[in-house]
Amino acid sequence: MNTLAQTFRTAAVIGGGPGGLMAAEVLAAGGIQVDVYDAMPSVGRKFLLAGVGGMNITHSEPFESFVSRYGARAPEVRPLLEASPPEALRAWIHGLGVETFVGSSGRVFPKDMKAAPLLRAWLHRLREAGVRFHVRHRWSGWDGNGALRFAAPGGGVTVNAGATVLALGGGSWAKLGSDGGWVPLLAARGIDVAPLVPANCGFDVAGGWSEHLKSRFAGQPLKTVALRFTDVGGRAHERRGELMLSDSGIEGSLVYALSAPLRDMIAAQGSVTVELDLAPDKTLARVVAEVAHPRGARSLSSHLASRTGIKGAKMALLREIVPAERLNDPVQLANAIKSLPLTLSAPRPLDEAISSAGGVRFEALDAHLMLRNLPGVFCAGEMLDWEAPTGGYLLTACFASGRAAGQGALNYLNTHHAATD
Repeated sequence: MNTLAQTFRTAAVIGGGPGGLMAAEVLAAGGIQVDVYDAMPSVGRKFLLAGVGGMNITHSEPFESFVSRYGARAPEVRPLLEASPPEALRAWIHGLGVETFVGSSGRVFPKDMKAAPLLRAWLHRLREAGVRFHVRHRWSGWDGNGALRFAAPGGGVTVNAGATVLALGGGSWAKLGSDGGWVPLLAARGIDVAPLVPANCGFDVAGGWSEHLKSRFAGQPLKTVALRFTDVGGRAHERRGELMLSDSGIEGSLVYALSAPLRDMIAAQGSVTVELDLAPDKTLARVVAEVAHPRGARSLSSHLASRTGIKGAKMALLREIVPAERLNDPVQLANAIKSLPLTLSAPRPLDEAISSAGGVRFEALDAHLMLRNLPGVFCAGEMLDWEAPTGGYLLTACFASGRAAGQGALNYLNTHHAATD
């Protein structure tokens, strides 16, 4: 076999997260020598941290509902998920010797709720398949001859590969490797990259909290509330769940689920005012009746706690936002409980976000996730321009896009290898 043919039987995967590792598995199964490069001291660091407290791997809801979670990019993500649907991901996990179960919310978890056993089993299988790992290798683009360049502990390294899969993550959790450092490298090559912005993130409230609220209630949850607002397109959003007061605003699962339209509203008009329903299980008429019930010598806090269930962080938030004269008027207080206005001024910084939106636009890629401007270079994972809420959707799309990019790279190598024979 000549040197050119040998090169076309090799692949470099840059990024050792779920997308990159899945691409490596597909390529290795196709007889390709795969080298995985990662800037961190070990691979899968964000994957492991995401599994702290329970590794939510995917979701069991019907496929059409599942696809809808990807919003504006659902048409582009759909074929990836059709080729690698959630049930196939579960079967793949079972093949690693890790059992899964469906929780009460429909979310799917490993039986032991941990990411580490799954990752260990996966890395063992990849090494058995001949995949080689190179850690502390930070990708820095291409040299003048088209070779990949890496900064490594021993100095600069250049690598020639028949195909390259970029799976470098988004821009959140920089300390775990997803720092968005790849953006200027691709932009310099004429690749269309949407700016990275926070997704699944918290938000600051306009003017910040008082010192009293911040010192006593930051980190406290608001259980069973509803949040509603209307976006720039006139679409109404309303969702129930749980949120948490932070030092500077609000965060938590309810906020994360609506973070995309909230972020876009703030970008369009500078802020967004949402309404919180602190008693979503009660009608306004019922709350008015309960609040107006004579309270005798009891304090307002005790009265609301016994009649409406409003206490703790909810009561503190009412006092923070509602003027004292409205608190003492039963009708106005009831309306505040059912529709408490909260103005959000900014999403929290990108590095604090669970994930990021933006990235390599699908228009810059062909159907096999190969960059149109860079033949033989494929992209996968969170560095693509899509976003989704938490609940297993992020990981599922990372796995699915990694499989698609790996298959695309394998087809590319096989085609070019045949041309060299």
